[in-house]
Amino acid sequence: MDVPDKALVIGASTGGLEALRAIVRELPARTNAAIFIVLHVGSNKSDLPRLLSHQSRLPAVHPCTGESVEAGKIYVAPPDHHMMVESGRIVLTRGPRENRARPAIDPLFRSVARAYGESAIGVILTGALNDGTAGLFEIKARGGTTVVQDPRDALCADMPQSALTHVEIDHVASASSLGRLIADLLTPQSVIS
Repeated sequence: MDVPDKALVIGASTGGLEALRAIVRELPARTNAAIFIVLHVGSNKSDLPRLLSHQSRLPAVHPCTGESVEAGKIYVAPPDHHMMVESGRIVLTRGPRENRARPAIDPLFRSVARAYGESAIGVILTGALNDGTAGLFEIKARGGTTVVQDPRDALCADMPQSALTHVEIDHVASASSLGRLIADLLTPQSVIS
């Protein structure tokens, strides 16, 4: 098992499936990062891991609580559960809804900010209301990298616009450009001699 030295967290809601597919298509086949995704699905059945696995060179799963976090794996929050990271393990809870959602983006982002600090990359995609803003703020406050889908490109601009309004954002890009940008952020920079 490869222990990740980075974490990529992505939060999406309305219209997020196509943006997620575009992103995972570009993820490198080998990475030292663990990837965590929350899509607001409520308690509805979700085939998101299967759909993402078909698009990505990395496996996507609904994790079990207590599962060890591994590099090169995509963890998708299961229906009706918040997903968090503590001490290198996945924690799933049925705690109160946040921003009217369970799974919600903020609990995951906050936990990844605490666990990975400056090695965290947070991404907010299309969606209504403001889920993800507080968690992205935490990632930035701990030295992590912040990325937002361009609100003009989003099916629903509320979430990315809220993040832009309240958080210092490092990168803004269209859904079609986010995959390449994120792949670049996950690739270690070569040392110039």
